[in-house]
Amino acid sequence: MESTPLLRYLLFGLLTRDTILPVAGKPQIDIPGGSLFYAAAGLRLWGNSCGLVGRVGEDYPQEWLTQFDRFGLDRRGIRTLPEAVDLRAFFAYLDEHTCQRDNPVLHFARLGEPFPKSLLGYASPVFQLDSRTQPGILSLRMTDIPQDYLDATAAHLCPMDFISHNLIPPALRRGQVTTITLDPGEGYMTPIFWDDIPPLVKGLSAFICSETKLASLFQGRSSDPWEMAETIASYGCEFVVVKRGARGQYLYDAARRVGWQIPAYPARIIDPTGAGDAFCGGFLAALRETYDPLEAALRGSVSASLVMEGCGPFYALGTLPGLPQARLESLRGLVRRR
Repeated sequence: MESTPLLRYLLFGLLTRDTILPVAGKPQIDIPGGSLFYAAAGLRLWGNSCGLVGRVGEDYPQEWLTQFDRFGLDRRGIRTLPEAVDLRAFFAYLDEHTCQRDNPVLHFARLGEPFPKSLLGYASPVFQLDSRTQPGILSLRMTDIPQDYLDATAAHLCPMDFISHNLIPPALRRGQVTTITLDPGEGYMTPIFWDDIPPLVKGLSAFICSETKLASLFQGRSSDPWEMAETIASYGCEFVVVKRGARGQYLYDAARRVGWQIPAYPARIIDPTGAGDAFCGGFLAALRETYDPLEAALRGSVSASLVMEGCGPFYALGTLPGLPQARLESLRGLVRRR
């Protein structure tokens, strides 16, 4: 009997069934998606030996999960629930910066494309506050994590609900995981959860958040992204990354009290879906390898750029050998101190 290889990285996130009207090219109908897929692709450009944790319904195409096998990703932590779960997601890009998630009938009509049967009965996403006490069907449980996964040393938590993010990091610290990064979920990045954020952030290696979600949390308190990053860091987080889409990222180092502006690589954007998750995957791989937050942010930016140049989470892994490193070197000279 073969022994299970020792894992270095863990990724926790969501899997979805995506229908995408990209910036350019044909509609992508009912394809594998979700933060877990994209973070894995971003990480796999720079690292390997990664374990994945997530939940899907019994109606999720199992053949999609085998794509992880092709790239040496361990999917024993993906639990298939004994019931159907609607994991459909819809994205319509009007341009590189504008994405709409509702009214797919309108968007398919606008493009003169037939409406896909896979979207019949699709309900547009509605914002809901997370619960502090009642887990949802996709909330992670400790039993979802294979015991040997806790021997890994680095982990990233993609956007999920508050209960998942509150439960998992303490459990990881009881194992061998010393590097933990987290991208917060939209459902708790509001002023209502203001007092819950400090204990959630304390002890993280990096808090990686979009500028939009950060502004939502700080509504009425601050509109300065650097001030917001410094506040988050003061809760006991080593590094804070503010993702700014096409404008790149801000990176704040709490110990050194220094900030950097990292530009986005000027990619030929076809489909921006999952770029932020790919950034986080690349960031984790580099942070674990070098513990240099600037190097991690640069590699994350390269991961995001490669994902956006095609459709689907693993498009980036088919790029020419040497291209990620070439983009990395071109970005180094563009970094600016705050």
